[in-house]
Amino acid sequence: MCTAVTYQTKDLYFGRTLDLEYSHHEKVVVTPRNFPLPFRDKGVVEHHHAIIGMATVADGYPLYYEAANEHGLAMAGLNFPGNAVYFEKMPQKDNITPFELIPWILGQCENLSQAQEKLKNLSLWQENFSDELPLSPLHWMVADPTGAITVESVAEGLKIHENPVGVLTNNPTFDYHMTRLGDFGNLSREQPEIRFGDAVLTPYSRGMGAMGLPGDLSSVSRFVRAAFTKCNSVSGDGEAESVSQFFHILGTVEQTRGCVRLPDGRDVITVYTSCINTARGIYYYTTYENRSINAVDMRRCDLDSTELVAYPLEKKPNIYRQN
Repeated sequence: MCTAVTYQTKDLYFGRTLDLEYSHHEKVVVTPRNFPLPFRDKGVVEHHHAIIGMATVADGYPLYYEAANEHGLAMAGLNFPGNAVYFEKMPQKDNITPFELIPWILGQCENLSQAQEKLKNLSLWQENFSDELPLSPLHWMVADPTGAITVESVAEGLKIHENPVGVLTNNPTFDYHMTRLGDFGNLSREQPEIRFGDAVLTPYSRGMGAMGLPGDLSSVSRFVRAAFTKCNSVSGDGEAESVSQFFHILGTVEQTRGCVRLPDGRDVITVYTSCINTARGIYYYTTYENRSINAVDMRRCDLDSTELVAYPLEKKPNIYRQN
């Protein structure tokens, strides 16, 4: 249960919620240009674009959930169980494992056009990171200021969808989400004119133009709600305004402990919410426990280093007392 969105003011902002019942001790991780990136079927890439994002570091390797590179290209992987299909190695293809896909694209591509070209020869290889860390069933959103795409590896092969709303959630497949979005074309941020025959009724509440906007926590409803909120969202171009507005957009789909309970008794929560200024390489985040906005600026790190830089999440509540 996750939601990713893009939001454009002066800069492009990209981020997501991570909605799970557990944490993998993720950290904000900067991969500098000269950190050797090994790929299972492509050898070691010694030099690449610098990357910042949320990741679990396993055996020294950054397993990114979402990230952006120094050129402003961003990418996120979201849960896609039952639909994601990975394949055995294919001749004449770039066989990349799903856990390598974000560094493979962001490490080499400067923009969405280059990413689309790189994806043309890609096959997602069914190869676990380790026995302890099997592959997750995922699909991805890739974006830059020119637009967004959704990448899905399904039984028919790799599908690349144009994503005109800049939103991604989970199942079903992306084409279904876009078809269903048409059911809500009557939603409006404006007050409605209510007529029944000759009777003209006065709206009894503000916000009635959005009557029918789904409020449940399913992936299809979160897609519609995030798309409506994002596409109607208005803010200034300043950094503080834009970042604040971005967190408000994703706040409409966050998960509160106790509202989604799994069969084993565990509760789904929004472990963290992220927002990346893709132009400046600043990674903002909040956690379930700490609603204050924290920031990591990749350009304050040595981007020519050969070592990963990892920042543990600030989870302790930070309450500003005014008296």
